[in-house]
Amino acid sequence: MTIILKDKVGLIFDDFVFRCVVGKRGLVKSKIEGDKKTPIGTYSLGNLYYRKDRNPKPLTKLKCIPIKKDMGWCDDVKNKKYYNKLIKVNKNISHEKLFRKDYKYDFIIPINYNTRKPKVGKGSAIFIHLTNNYKLTSGCVALEKKDFLILLKLIDKNTKIKII
Repeated sequence: MTIILKDKVGLIFDDFVFRCVVGKRGLVKSKIEGDKKTPIGTYSLGNLYYRKDRNPKPLTKLKCIPIKKDMGWCDDVKNKKYYNKLIKVNKNISHEKLFRKDYKYDFIIPINYNTRKPKVGKGSAIFIHLTNNYKLTSGCVALEKKDFLILLKLIDKNTKIKII
């Protein structure tokens, strides 16, 4: 099954339509690091990362990985080796911190955009994550927690997301 994301409509999966937000500057076919746009295309999904200090392990068929304080996602255009990959936080590598003070990354699913053979500068750290105010993102897709938890019950490792 495929999750369909239609700008201004929401995330559609099966009979469910979830309100969501995307990048501040909308959707784009050719993404660039830092452009605040969400990439158009069809992508597989990664594992679920979650804050087990704040939430019990959710019901899902996805592999669940607790977020640790030293986890980050490399967005460093100067680091070809780790670009757009999960890393151990290192002050010498620019990264998106996964263990945050706010709630946004209490649950995250990486969208496998630019992950197989990452092209540096083509965009990194594109996730499905949480929102509680529907404020536009830096390129991710964000849902309210209650909707995210429902979606988790419906999807599995073979689910794709189609952003159109």
